[in-house]
Amino acid sequence: MNWDAISFDWNHIRAFLATVENGSLSAAARALKQTQPTLSRQISLLEEALQLTLFERGTRAMRLTDAGAELLSHVRGMADAATQISRVAAGQSQSIEGTVRITSSDALAAYALPPCLISLRQKHPGISVELVPSNEMSDLTRRDADIAIRHVRPEQPDLVAKRIADIEISLFASVEYLNTLGPIDRLTDFSEANFIGYGHPERLVPQINAMGIKVTKANFGITTTNGSTMYELVREGAGIAFLPTVVAEGRLGLRRIVPDAPVFNMETWLVTHREIQTNRRIRLTFDHLAKEVAQGGWSNLIARS
Repeated sequence: MNWDAISFDWNHIRAFLATVENGSLSAAARALKQTQPTLSRQISLLEEALQLTLFERGTRAMRLTDAGAELLSHVRGMADAATQISRVAAGQSQSIEGTVRITSSDALAAYALPPCLISLRQKHPGISVELVPSNEMSDLTRRDADIAIRHVRPEQPDLVAKRIADIEISLFASVEYLNTLGPIDRLTDFSEANFIGYGHPERLVPQINAMGIKVTKANFGITTTNGSTMYELVREGAGIAFLPTVVAEGRLGLRRIVPDAPVFNMETWLVTHREIQTNRRIRLTFDHLAKEVAQGGWSNLIARS
């Protein structure tokens, strides 16, 4: 290999890609845990080394020039190769000490994972956990996380998934809100009720209609993309929502809207990358989470007395 032909610093390539992916110098600096002036200087040095202008200056957003766009696919290929090297190396690590990055929905992070992580740390104090609550699907192939808890089975062939205890969900509301509706004992009587939507409420309309409750998007006066916020909205009497039974009844004191309201099971999967699975501390963490959840059946979602 002709090393003299490589005139740039590979760290400056990382600065370039982070700026493209995050849209601005400030956001890229936060992602790389650097200062904005440092990142700006790295990009300037890269442009000087390549003798190209990669970004249009003078706007808040960093817009690629044609030359920058031409390089982007090659830079992403370098990033993928670097991630692969990191993943393979991590998979060979037999050390129990180090950080494991776990991502899950905000509600599971708040209600289910704390006792599991406390018991993990008691058994393996050398393992540090970085818990990332997010309702977005993390890209495990790019090391966004080491372990993810998802409610859909992953389809990527390089991911390893283990189905853990399903979560039972149904329609719940506060006693106070149900009292405002008057005496109701049939699902069909809830067509005028307020419902709380998660994400896009129109996705819930067909499911609720199939239960015999004729609703439209207009029934969803409040929507949220945060599970913990939805719990509190229901608890405060804002309306009816699909919630895990063990949380609604066991922790929040909510009531199923009618005793025979249908119950659904929400799949839950523990996911990691196939190569990362051979990393000892990630393997221990993966197995510990699977065991704790299987034994408790999400009983740790119930508030302690």
